[in-house]
Amino acid sequence: MNEQIVTTVRGKDRYKAGVMEYKRMGYWEPDYTPKDTDVIALFRVTPQDGVDPIEASAAVAGESSTATWTVVWTDRLTAAEKYRAKCYRVDPVPNGPGQYFAYIAYDLDLFEAGSIANLSASIIGNVFGFKPLKALRLEDMRFPVAYVKTFQGPATGIVVERERLDKFGRPLLGATVKPKLGLSGRNYGRVVYEALKGGLDFTKDDENINSQPFMHWRERFLYCMEAVNKAQAASGEIKGSYLNVTAATMEEMYERAEFAKELGSVIVMIDLVIGYTAIQSMAKWARRNDMILHLHRAGHSTYTRQKSHGVSFRVIAKWMRLAGVDHIHAGTVVGKLEGDPFTTRGYYDVCREDFNPTNLEHGIFFDQPWASLNKLMPVASGGIHAGQMHQLIDLLGEDVVLQFGGGTIGHPMGIAAGATANRVALEAMILARNEGRNILEEGPEILAQAANHCTPLKAAIDVWKDVSFNYQSTDTPDFSPAVSVSM
Repeated sequence: MNEQIVTTVRGKDRYKAGVMEYKRMGYWEPDYTPKDTDVIALFRVTPQDGVDPIEASAAVAGESSTATWTVVWTDRLTAAEKYRAKCYRVDPVPNGPGQYFAYIAYDLDLFEAGSIANLSASIIGNVFGFKPLKALRLEDMRFPVAYVKTFQGPATGIVVERERLDKFGRPLLGATVKPKLGLSGRNYGRVVYEALKGGLDFTKDDENINSQPFMHWRERFLYCMEAVNKAQAASGEIKGSYLNVTAATMEEMYERAEFAKELGSVIVMIDLVIGYTAIQSMAKWARRNDMILHLHRAGHSTYTRQKSHGVSFRVIAKWMRLAGVDHIHAGTVVGKLEGDPFTTRGYYDVCREDFNPTNLEHGIFFDQPWASLNKLMPVASGGIHAGQMHQLIDLLGEDVVLQFGGGTIGHPMGIAAGATANRVALEAMILARNEGRNILEEGPEILAQAANHCTPLKAAIDVWKDVSFNYQSTDTPDFSPAVSVSM
């Protein structure tokens, strides 16, 4: 739509009192070439009926940078032309009637160094409630190297995490303790011990287990670490349990994290809902204290799931890599939670690559260099089981934590047997992959062969068989994939 000719008002006329169209105020600049140091955002804009898409997109640029509803004379006290965000391209969305992709460039000086809170307040502050828009979604962002280098990045990173755990060449295995709520500390610890003893690397608190009357946080931490230490002694392997330190205040979170450290934990956990400032504070604490930091993306689907309005999870993944967490839940494709395979692949690429090339089929709209920031470990969790092991490895690759909650704790022979089933399935599949077999096609046969020598795996396959959650994804790519997904 760049052929629309709009003349930007300049000189004295630009600053006359009154109301002026955003596209004539300098927020629509189709001839603008983004600088290497610009922050770029891609918005999906759905204008109200009768609203010009160029004007709507220019309004997004204006309201997310320097504009207000009327001309203000104080613009003349600033370097106004520099500080205005510039929408430089507007394209109709393929197969998205009434929707437009708006590319908007922001000068780097508009942002505070190393602050996700400032970045998000700038880009998604007031503009999502702007009346001329029927809906608005932030699809992707590009951060210049100069800005990336102001952030810490993951506190530990995938490479060092594997070194600390002494686990290489395979995905890590985890399980969320179930039920989420209601267990006593002693029974909670029993679940942790059985799962780790049976062959898992990690167990995990869920997002809503904090410090409730049935089990206060200190009690849980003590029983969990007793279980971790016993399982390490029994197995000879390094184990961990994600101790959720989410609390009402930063002071309480620091207290819980320090106690976890005193008990010898290798990992602590936080929820996305604590907010960006708290996340970055905990990331800095984790780096100072050599602690792996797990982030549960609790609450994200309230604004990431719908395709027309909100914030894409790929943007959240980018923000969280900058912020400095080590783990983030990023989808399973085959589990119970939302996840298109191509879109999910884009999330995993954002977490694990040193450089993300533009890949429209995976929802990646910009080249993104990560400037030596550590890699972020994606976590697959939600409705997965041992019978899907070949699909999970084929779709998600090796640098991932596979978390089987109900798929461990719901095993008919008990928790330890559930963990053993997962571990045997994983190692059988990795061996087959290393031997050059096509694990996606031969997966069921590989699992059946392994089950002949492992009763827990046979029981898991018999119980869950080919259970899957085949529903239409709500967040799918706008550009058709040319080849099949493979990691």
